[in-house]
Formats: sequence, C-alpha cells, structure tokens
Amino acid sequence: MKTNSIYKEELMEIYSEKPNFGRLKNKTHSATLKNPGCRDEFTIELEVAGGKIADAKFHGTGCVISTVSTSVLLEKIKGMKLSDVQKLNKKNMDEYLGIDVIPTRVKCELLGLEILRRIK
Repeated sequence: MKTNSIYKEELMEIYSEKPNFGRLKNKTHSATLKNPGCRDEFTIELEVAGGKIADAKFHGTGCVISTVSTSVLLEKIKGMKLSDVQKLNKKNMDEYLGIDVIPTRVKCELLGLEILRRIK
C-alpha cells in the first residue's frame, strides 16, 4: 500500500493532467451519469473498432476521486472488448488505483465504471 503523501501526490498529478479528458471526434458509443450523492457528472465517449475499444475520453465535472478513477479506468480499457469491460468491478478499480477508497467515496470511485455499464 502506498503512503499517504505519495498517494496524495500521485492523485493530484493525475487530477491536474486529466489524461483521457475531452471529447472524441469518432465516437461510436457514449453514456452520461450523475452521481446522486454529489455534483459529479461525466459523459464517457468510446470509439469501438474491430470489436475493441480503440479510444476513450470523458468530459464533465467531478471531484478528485471520480476524475482520477475515471481517467485511470479509461486508460486501462483501451484495447479491451466492451463485453470484458462490463465484467469489471470494485476490486479491479482498487487495483487500477492502487489504493483503498474510503466507504463514503466509493460512489465517486465507481462513477466511471457505472457509466461504462450503461454502454452496450
């Protein structure tokens, strides 16, 4: 497990750079979801080609946890089949982030994953 200071530093770096943030020119799939417990709301856009995710972007507004987790998730799913993405869960997200998110922030952590589950 990472120390608190390393964790905060890495999170803030990802948050400030916002990898995968933006819009796709050639999107084939998209979905939007608002986190009912806060103001977080993202739209995820995918470009699926040859049965696999060629590119993924998101846009909207979110807290540090939802922004970082969605950004990291989209990086991980590139090259995956959409059907395999549908099988991802909280354990996968914890592994991707390398941290345990406190219970009150789990909905923030899983927002991107919940949006992807709406994409068929």
